[in-house]
Amino acid sequence: MDRAEFQVEHDGKSVDLYTLKNSKGMVVQLTNYGGKIVSILVPDRDGKLADINLGYESADAYINGTASLGATMGRYANRIAGGQFELNGETYQLPKNNGENTIHGGTKGFRFIVWDGEQIDDASVQLTCTSPDGDQGFPGTLVLKVTYTV
Repeated sequence: MDRAEFQVEHDGKSVDLYTLKNSKGMVVQLTNYGGKIVSILVPDRDGKLADINLGYESADAYINGTASLGATMGRYANRIAGGQFELNGETYQLPKNNGENTIHGGTKGFRFIVWDGEQIDDASVQLTCTSPDGDQGFPGTLVLKVTYTV
C-alpha cells in the first residue's frame, strides 16, 4: 500500500497509514481513519506475501466506501432496537442509522473519525480518541486506547 494515498486531511485531522511487521514476515497496515485494518500480508510456504484482508487502496476510498470495512466499532458493535436504551432509569435516544435501530455506535461512530495515532515500534501502533458525554446520544465521556501489535 502506498502511504501517500492515506495522507489526507479529514474533519480537520491528518489521516495516515501505519505499517507493522513481525519477525516471521507478517506485515499489517492500518489507518487511523476509523482504526481500520487496510491489509494483512502473510508469507506462504514459499515466503511469498499474500494479502488476506479485504480493504481499499486509499483513505478517500475508506472515507467514501463501505463504512465498517476493517473498522474499530463503538460505542456499541451491534444493533440497539428502536435507537434507544435505558440506563439507571433514564432513557437515551440515539440517532437511527439502520432503519428504526442504531448500529455500530451511530451515524458518526468510531469508524468515521480520525483517531490520534502513535507508532510505538516496528510491531505496534496505538490509536486513541475521546468520545465526549452525549456523543451520538450516549452518556458519559469515553477515552479509548487501542493497541495493534503483530
